[in-house]
Amino acid sequence: MPRAWHLASRPDGMPTNANFELKEPGDAPLGDNQLRVVNRWLSVDPYMRGRMNDVKSYVPPFQVGEPMTGGAIGEVVESRLAGFEAGDLILHMAGWREGGVIGAESMPHKLPKSMLDTGISPQTFLHNLGLTGATAWFGLLKVAEAKEGETVFVSAAGGAVGSAVVQIAKAKGMTVIGSAGGADKCAWVEEIGADACVDYKAGNLLKQLSAAAPKGIDVYFDNVGGEHLDAAFAVANPGARFAECGMISGYNSTEPMEFKYIMNIIGKGLMLRGFIVTQFMGRMAEFHEDMGKLVQAGKIKGEETVHEGLESQVDAFRGLFTGGNTGKMLVKV
Repeated sequence: MPRAWHLASRPDGMPTNANFELKEPGDAPLGDNQLRVVNRWLSVDPYMRGRMNDVKSYVPPFQVGEPMTGGAIGEVVESRLAGFEAGDLILHMAGWREGGVIGAESMPHKLPKSMLDTGISPQTFLHNLGLTGATAWFGLLKVAEAKEGETVFVSAAGGAVGSAVVQIAKAKGMTVIGSAGGADKCAWVEEIGADACVDYKAGNLLKQLSAAAPKGIDVYFDNVGGEHLDAAFAVANPGARFAECGMISGYNSTEPMEFKYIMNIIGKGLMLRGFIVTQFMGRMAEFHEDMGKLVQAGKIKGEETVHEGLESQVDAFRGLFTGGNTGKMLVKV
C-alpha cells in the first residue's frame, strides 16, 4: 500500500520530526473520473510551512491527522478519467506520498510529450517549467515589469525560484545581483549568470549590496524579507519595483520584522506588489512558450538537490530553512 506523510501536530517555530507521521492510509478503490498513480518525484517548497499553521491564507491549511499535499510527478497506472491512460506522466498536487487514487481536486495535467521528446526531464516540470519557473517568470517580467538594461537584486538566488529569476533576467539583458549563503553557493549563483552575489552569511548585507550595486537597483525580487528587504529599501533607485514573492526569513520566527529604511517607499516612490503564481494560471501558455524556448536553448538550467526515498521528505523540507538546497529541492520516490 502507498505510504503518505501526515501532519501529526502544528509546528511552533522550526518544524521537527515530531510534527510529522508516515502512515499507510490504505489503497482506495478506483472510482469514476479518477486516476491511480505512482509518484516518481515530489516537490518540496517553502510555502508548505505556512500551510502547517491554522490560519486563513491563499491555500487551505493542512489538517492535523490528515495526509499532506504538494506538487508531484507521477505515472498513471490505471485510469477512469477521460484524456488519461496508463503510462501517462502527469503533474499533480497529491505529493508527500508514494501514490494512490486522485481526482480532479489534485489538478492532474499531462506532461507535454513534445517537450519530453527533446530530452527535458520530467522533474523539470516541478521547477523551471512548472510553478517554480512560472513564479520567477511572472514575478520578474509581469509583476516587477523588469526591462532590458535594468539592475535586478534577487534574494535567495541559490534557491529554485531565485536561480530561475537570475537566469531569466540575464537572458533578457539585465544586470543581476544575487544573494546567497556561503562562498560556494555565491560562486554557483555567479556561474549561472549573476554579475555579482552577496554572501549574507559574511556579515553587513547592506554594505555588500551597496558595493555590488553602486548605481542602485531598479527591481527587487524578494524571497527572504527581513534584512534583505530593508537593504533593498536602502539602495533602491527612485521608482524601483519590488516583486514580493516570499519572506522565508520569517516563516519560522515568532518575532516581527523590523525595518530601518522603509520610509524610502515614500520618498523614492517605490512600488511593492505581492503576488501568488496562481493569479496567473490563465496565462501559463504565454509562460511555457517563452520559458520553453529558453530551457531548450540552454539559457535556463535547473540545478537540483535530490533526496532519495519518501522517508527523506521531512529532512528535505527542513533543509529549505537551513540553506540545504542549491536550486530546486526534490525527493525521488
